[in-house]
Amino acid sequence: MDGFMEIKDRQFQERAEHQRFNEQASFADQTHGRACSHDRDPLRTEYQRDRDKILHTKSFRRLSHKTQVFLAAEGDHYRTRLTHTLEVAQIARTIARALGLNEDLTEAIALGHDLGHTPFGHTGEDALARCIARYKGIAPDSPEVASLYRHNEQSLRVVDVIENDGRGLNLTAEVRDGIVCHTGPRRASTLEGRIVATADRIAYVNHDIDDAIRAGVLEEADLPESTHALLGPHHSARISTLVSDMVTTSAAKGDIALSPEIWDAMMELRAFLFEHVYHAEPVVAEVDKATRLIEGLFDYYVAHPEDIPKEYRVLSEGDELQAVTDYIAGMTDRYAKSCFQALFVPHTLNY
Repeated sequence: MDGFMEIKDRQFQERAEHQRFNEQASFADQTHGRACSHDRDPLRTEYQRDRDKILHTKSFRRLSHKTQVFLAAEGDHYRTRLTHTLEVAQIARTIARALGLNEDLTEAIALGHDLGHTPFGHTGEDALARCIARYKGIAPDSPEVASLYRHNEQSLRVVDVIENDGRGLNLTAEVRDGIVCHTGPRRASTLEGRIVATADRIAYVNHDIDDAIRAGVLEEADLPESTHALLGPHHSARISTLVSDMVTTSAAKGDIALSPEIWDAMMELRAFLFEHVYHAEPVVAEVDKATRLIEGLFDYYVAHPEDIPKEYRVLSEGDELQAVTDYIAGMTDRYAKSCFQALFVPHTLNY
């Protein structure tokens, strides 16, 4: 082989984006930038750099020990919050590539979208919100409770404030926007961020069905026949249908969307999951335990703020509820259980 290989440096890749991507794409050399300016990387674009920053965080690594759905799952094949995140990233990249949008931005958002998730999945999220409400004197049935802890907002706090020893990751505006807008009423400002929001739903609806079948909570034949007819008779067929429909519908519309009938079918499956899986006995049986664990830890650390690691107390700027929230939200399932056991379960004394 004669000569050396050509180096595809950052500037080469930025030029290549303008040749390969659709004009609606978010181009790395046109980012709205970061809160703090810095020198550009010689090899990586700005979105590639953000992706790598997220990938190397402690918060990302902890996702491997955070619950997706089954709180006390035994076995090696159930999804964790990390495997969910990787599946979202794969689905989102496929869609972005097919639409000629920025895959690096899409992947960065996908990898960071759930960094603020609590231990024990949405059970932990709900429990934290109710704990905060109790200490703020807000009635537990108030609509305001749900707004007191949202994992997408905590994900943004993780990358802005908590990570990198309290300095944050200094991510680009587009990645930050995609992370905080992946759920909730506000849509992401970029098409790439909007892809992640829908890819998140495609991923969890399908892998939660797969995990529920593995757990014996339901069988494939239990799913609504209407969704089988529209989306397909098994896991891979459903994902293929949803991804293909999203690509063709978005290309025709000039925005990120599923066709109405396919969207409705996915929402029908989601409603089915709430009724038959998320509220099923194997799941519900552990929810009360996880809730009491979170409440116990929260009450303890409010009463003993000196036991919260110093870095969380410093970052909260004197707001003790924020320090407690940040600390508990960052825990893995097993670390939360270990803390609870150390604080509240009697130990054998050796005399």
